[in-house]
Amino acid sequence: MTGTLKNLLIILLIITSIPNGFSQIMPMQQKASLEINNKIVPDEIWREAYIAFSHYPELQDTPVEIRFKENIKKSFMQAQPRVSSLLKDRGDREYIIFINKEFDIEGQKFDISMVPSEVLIGWLGHEMGHIMDYQDRSALDLLWFGIKYITSKNYIREAERAADTYAVNHGLGEQIIATKNFILNHSKLSDVYKNRIADLYLSPEEIMVMIDEVYEEVE
Repeated sequence: MTGTLKNLLIILLIITSIPNGFSQIMPMQQKASLEINNKIVPDEIWREAYIAFSHYPELQDTPVEIRFKENIKKSFMQAQPRVSSLLKDRGDREYIIFINKEFDIEGQKFDISMVPSEVLIGWLGHEMGHIMDYQDRSALDLLWFGIKYITSKNYIREAERAADTYAVNHGLGEQIIATKNFILNHSKLSDVYKNRIADLYLSPEEIMVMIDEVYEEVE
């Protein structure tokens, strides 16, 4: 047996003896090759997260973890500062975007696999808009933000529309519209729930106007 053939047989034996589970690292290697700095992203949504992050160059060096969590009340996603980093300088803060892997809206069950990719990108872009808003606030201001968000419907409306605006201004208008339409056109959700969403968030029509304004500024 020649030395070359012997070496090839050894390599083949090594490859065939690797456990099946080891191949699961391949998506992580591909994800890492895209150089998402200081980001922790579940494998299931790394493509959508990468696209959304690519629209926010300001967050390139900001540590952000996207984490699945059960039972986020009244929401599919929720962005917030990491508590342990609140007292750090604004530029050194870390953030978490929690995602309900499975969620229930008025008895209708959804899971992450049922959400179209474009809708998921829009949702993530919206949450990244919240992070942009948080970055401009002091620790005391963030605490006051949380109190007002819990106690004031008008403040919820202001905060959610601000996040939508950040997303649209960062080139995610079409995805934000897809997100709204995913909810507003869902046949099994009640008008009460849809009216609540329409009241708190920018409407598709308002977003279209903003998109046109952004294009006009670019031209």
